[in-house]
Amino acid sequence: MSEQPKDERAPEQTTAKSEYAEMAATGEDFQAETEAQDADYEAVVRLVKENEELKDRALRAAAEMENLRRRTQRDVQDAKAYAIANFARDMLQVSDNLRRALDAIPAEAKDSGDAGFKALIEGVDITERAMLSALERHGVKKLDPQGEKFDPHFHQAMFEVPNPDVPNNSVIQVVQTGYVIGERVLRPAMVGVAKGGPKQAAPEPVEPGPPNAQAEKDA
Repeated sequence: MSEQPKDERAPEQTTAKSEYAEMAATGEDFQAETEAQDADYEAVVRLVKENEELKDRALRAAAEMENLRRRTQRDVQDAKAYAIANFARDMLQVSDNLRRALDAIPAEAKDSGDAGFKALIEGVDITERAMLSALERHGVKKLDPQGEKFDPHFHQAMFEVPNPDVPNNSVIQVVQTGYVIGERVLRPAMVGVAKGGPKQAAPEPVEPGPPNAQAEKDA
């Protein structure tokens, strides 16, 4: 009587073990593949995030460069427009002195008929006007607020004059002419301001008109 090997198993058991081994191997492969996909996904997410951060930095840098360019351009324009402000202010004082000299000449002296004296007066007058014209070509403009409403940004009130015939807070006298350069005040106009006059009348309310015929028909 022959003996059967002790480790010999039935065919069904061998097949089941083989299938189990295959399933285990497939599961390991699937897990490894899933882990690899997860790692790839995390890498993609990280790269997308880094890309967004770099894009945001680039946009911020571009915005800062644009702001710097605009500020530089504005500074250059201001430098061109206001570089002569101090010089123009000094020249206005010279112009004021020339005007005072002309105003100080008595009328009798002007009408004396002396040709030399008359030529001197005309020369001083021409010099003053030429100086103001040159300043105007460089952006210096005169302020003539006579009759306008007092504006503290452009005018300096020297005194008040009771005058019921003009609106309150109106400029009724210009003591010294003011000047601006560009949008800045070079020298405020020194003025006298009316006090106690009538206030500006408020606009009257508009009364609604009668409804038109079509509206009445629709009603």
